[in-house]
Amino acid sequence: MKYPEITVGAVIFNPDNKILLCKSHKWNNKYIIPGGHIELGEKMEEALKREILEETGLEIYDIKLISIKESVYNEVFHEDKHFIFIDYICKTDSYNVVLNEEAEEYEWVDLNEIDNYELGGFVKSLLEEIKKKEKSKYKTEVFYGY
Repeated sequence: MKYPEITVGAVIFNPDNKILLCKSHKWNNKYIIPGGHIELGEKMEEALKREILEETGLEIYDIKLISIKESVYNEVFHEDKHFIFIDYICKTDSYNVVLNEEAEEYEWVDLNEIDNYELGGFVKSLLEEIKKKEKSKYKTEVFYGY
């Protein structure tokens, strides 16, 4: 029997308050936030730190849960998959991104400029919610989406 795949992702802010977007062939060459699967026995935040380090070379901190979303057979993803996305907001002190094979390019982007990028999956709605919360400085709510 197949089960949904549980993944973690990060909206990473650099010291200039810009977020990291990565262009991925897995998401039809659209920009996404970095992240990946939780391994058996691994806690969610541990998986997040590991995946971000593997995919971007960045160390992250000040990690806060912001979103839980479900995607069932999203046409933008390169395979038919059922995902549970657990997304976090966090910070890094670095600007130096070293991508692995999962992404082809990256951009540090101001939240107010996200409309200039083709975003994959639920990334646009997630970032729009963060923009709303940034304006009010209210960042503790978890966004649930289906």
